[in-house]
Amino acid sequence: MALNPTSVEFFKRLLSLAGPSGYESSPARAWREEAKAFADEVWADVNGNSFAAINRDAEPRVMLAGHVDEIGLMINHIDDDGFLYFSPIGGWDPEIVVGQRVEILARDGTIPGVIGKKAIHLQEKGDRDKASKIKDLWIDIGARDGKGARGRVRVGDAAVLRADVIELPNDRIVSRSVDNRMGALIALEALRRLAEDRPTAHVVATATAQEEIGFGVGGGARPGAYGLDPQVAIVIDVTHATDHPGAEKKGHGDHRVGGGPVLSRGSAVNPVLFERLVETAEREKIPFSIEATPSRTSTDADSIFTTRLGIATALVSVPNRYMHSPNEMVSLDDLDRAAQLIATTIRTLRADDSFVPG
Repeated sequence: MALNPTSVEFFKRLLSLAGPSGYESSPARAWREEAKAFADEVWADVNGNSFAAINRDAEPRVMLAGHVDEIGLMINHIDDDGFLYFSPIGGWDPEIVVGQRVEILARDGTIPGVIGKKAIHLQEKGDRDKASKIKDLWIDIGARDGKGARGRVRVGDAAVLRADVIELPNDRIVSRSVDNRMGALIALEALRRLAEDRPTAHVVATATAQEEIGFGVGGGARPGAYGLDPQVAIVIDVTHATDHPGAEKKGHGDHRVGGGPVLSRGSAVNPVLFERLVETAEREKIPFSIEATPSRTSTDADSIFTTRLGIATALVSVPNRYMHSPNEMVSLDDLDRAAQLIATTIRTLRADDSFVPG
């Protein structure tokens, strides 16, 4: 089964919507509208998480979690000349934002701008080879002065880089916000397939909020999991593809765009659930690779697996080239395989299954 054209078009639309951490209401709203076509229930919570469920009274209770936020920027100062200074929302390589166009999510609508930096011709010779720093960059929205800028933008407004969705050969898709609108899509796509061929489980797809800034506090995933109280959780996120020049496979594994989903082993991952996913992949002939995560996974899995008395958690990832850039690349085939693996595995779950290791 391949992603149907409707799902692909929805994914492209989801990628185009601006929604950095804490400001993800636009893509979250679109996700919920899509879910209403096949889910039994759709709702949201105060943290910004979105939920879509089937089989309310069934067991086991399964949570699928893909975060819907993306990295972005936040305006922290507007000077008297009308230039906007900013801080990162999530992890940025400052060199990536130099010279980029932005969309500022202002009170009265989206405002375009460009990120400025002192031109190389005006830099001292010793500064030309130095890496850019966020504090030395600014956003120019074409304002005449500070008063004009402050009339359009407020401190605390968020922004994203402007980047169109493009499709490349071999079912490759490129865009900003692939991390992790892709995970939110796969959670919903797996639920769509389960709604068509019902499992015995109660399944809730979740588009979680604020994952990109959630380390240490749990983002939206922790309260979302607490409220759902699932027995099983499958987190869907991106991982670094290592099939490009300069990638170090000895340190990061061998994960290829188009090579199928990546299954994590380690810290946050329940070994019984991991083996269930492996068995399903091998039985269904779904290609996959394994990623070692000996400490934290840096995903929502870290926030979910210790919630309440503990939740049997797995992490299914998709290889992504050029992560945290405006041109992240994934394979639509990998998205389809991930959704197939998750849905097929859930159909094997029974109410009396034990996920106690050993």
